[in-house]
Amino acid sequence: MKIWMVFIFLALSLFGDAFQEGFDEYKKGNKKKAAEFFKKACDGGNPLGCSILGLMYANGEGIKQDKIKAVEFYKKACDGGNAQGCNNLGLMYDNGEGIREDKFKAVEFYKKACDGGDALGCNNLGFMYSKGKGIKQDKFKAAELYKKACDGGCAQGCFNLGLKYANGEGIREDKFKAVEFYKKACDGGYAQGCNNLGLMYDNGDGIKQDKFKAVELYKKACDGGDAWGCNNLGIMYEYGEGVRQDKKRAKMLFGKACDMRLEDGCHNYKILNEQGF
Repeated sequence: MKIWMVFIFLALSLFGDAFQEGFDEYKKGNKKKAAEFFKKACDGGNPLGCSILGLMYANGEGIKQDKIKAVEFYKKACDGGNAQGCNNLGLMYDNGEGIREDKFKAVEFYKKACDGGDALGCNNLGFMYSKGKGIKQDKFKAAELYKKACDGGCAQGCFNLGLKYANGEGIREDKFKAVEFYKKACDGGYAQGCNNLGLMYDNGDGIKQDKFKAVELYKKACDGGDAWGCNNLGIMYEYGEGVRQDKKRAKMLFGKACDMRLEDGCHNYKILNEQGF
């Protein structure tokens, strides 16, 4: 939810002193004071100030968490032309947070966000088309939107497009393209992209098999909080593939995956535990 930080530097020269002061206070860690300045900026007609204030209410940063207030400020931001505000408002409708769940409304605001240049909005709209939520299912349209999201710098969009190429959904199956977009997702910090790219190297799918590279990518995925990455890295240690065999380390990694509520991780941990590792 803190992706807005990337865009703030571009906005500093466009808005008034209240916004600048809010940003300065946020950087110092004075989030309560920052919220006051962002409120002042929002009241003065600064849509980015409204969007950020909505995030602070949603997350309870420097201000008491209030999802209803978050919705209010996201709406102000969106009405003022802030695409991120539209996307975040769409998320609130999508998840029924601070407002009654409404998938059709979510689609409406994701579309507004995407049309306004918000890459995450395009990704979220793509997901709605892919699953047929709030709109008629259209996997071709979903793939098109994931591409737009990826091109706009959304790592999750790259990952979703990689999945589409890997499975031939809404687009012709192309394992080489899947590898390309999983790599973009991984390089963009999306942990699942690293795991799936690791799988491609592990199996020699769309790329030359390389167990050492697979291990490297599973580790990156695991370190990034992806449960499957931890589980798959555990398997590599269990059988000594691409790494020296170490069943105690494998057990630790399965335990980590289990702690993230991955059933396969729990199952694999139990087996090694019963074997005395």
